[in-house]
Amino acid sequence: MVRVGILGATGYTGVELIRILSNHEDVQIKYLSSQNFNGKKIEDVYHSLKGYCDVELHELNIDDIVESCDVVFAALPSGYAMNIAEKLCNGGVKLIDLGADFRFDDFNMYKEWYETDKDDYGNLKRVYGLPEIHRQEIKNAMVVGNPGCYPTSVILGLAPALKCGIIEDHIIIDSKSGVSGAGHSPKQGNMYAECNESIKPYNVAKHRHIPEIEQELSKLNHEDTKVIFTPHLTPMTRGILSTMYCRLKKDISIESIHEIYREFYKDEYFVKVLDIGEYPSTKSVYGSNFCHIGLEIDRHSNTLIVMSVIDNLVKGASGQAVQNMNIMFGIDEAKGLKMVPVFP
Repeated sequence: MVRVGILGATGYTGVELIRILSNHEDVQIKYLSSQNFNGKKIEDVYHSLKGYCDVELHELNIDDIVESCDVVFAALPSGYAMNIAEKLCNGGVKLIDLGADFRFDDFNMYKEWYETDKDDYGNLKRVYGLPEIHRQEIKNAMVVGNPGCYPTSVILGLAPALKCGIIEDHIIIDSKSGVSGAGHSPKQGNMYAECNESIKPYNVAKHRHIPEIEQELSKLNHEDTKVIFTPHLTPMTRGILSTMYCRLKKDISIESIHEIYREFYKDEYFVKVLDIGEYPSTKSVYGSNFCHIGLEIDRHSNTLIVMSVIDNLVKGASGQAVQNMNIMFGIDEAKGLKMVPVFP
């Protein structure tokens, strides 16, 4: 059995991790931390977990974690995981960080966008945890930087086209996310009266996921790749829809592009390329670890339009983290994640 700890267990991604892992036959949840609910049982904080998890919440204690866990999920704000990673690794505990601390190949990029006072990763060897792209590196990793929710939808949507060199490197991305993507902490803009029956862009041209997206797309494209990225807050609880507009380098049929995508993802359980003429919807992946991709060509402008949907709390966060854990411990990658999407 893999002994698991979850730090920040009472946030949305922490609770989603518990929901998923409660049905994972190879896992024991041994340690849960929370600043606000120390001493309470998780099932008494979230009644949805009654009968599934009665572990008591504690303040974060590294010695207790090292003694009781094989792997830790850090569902904490950026900056926290970096402060404890070395101690965990020295104690033989693997770390999957759902924050941004370990997503960047170039630490200076992280420093620029997240304003840390640290200078580098030190001796820590980190891997970007997108299984469909970096599976081999993840297998032997001690520290995995779990991808952001928007980048997951974008990178999976664009990877085949960039890898095969059929699109130019100037890409426009329009993404829409449910309110849970903003986290558990109350904010005025996330109040029901503020966001219901309204859709609005935010952090236009300066969202922190931009450098993460460009890092991974540049590696797939083998050259510096820039994007125009505009996120929108949408009045729904879960889900991300990313629509990418990419100028084609040459005339190519939708059938040929469809075949490129099907071939690229033929062995990937969690990525489904829809039939030609079918477009994805967030409801079709709600509560699951799946990514659905639809394709279209605008012949008037010779533009490939890629549409990608995920559940931001599952494939965009906690589900992908469990997928990474399975790979790191040699477990069937889909273990605990074969959940039928919730519909309607």
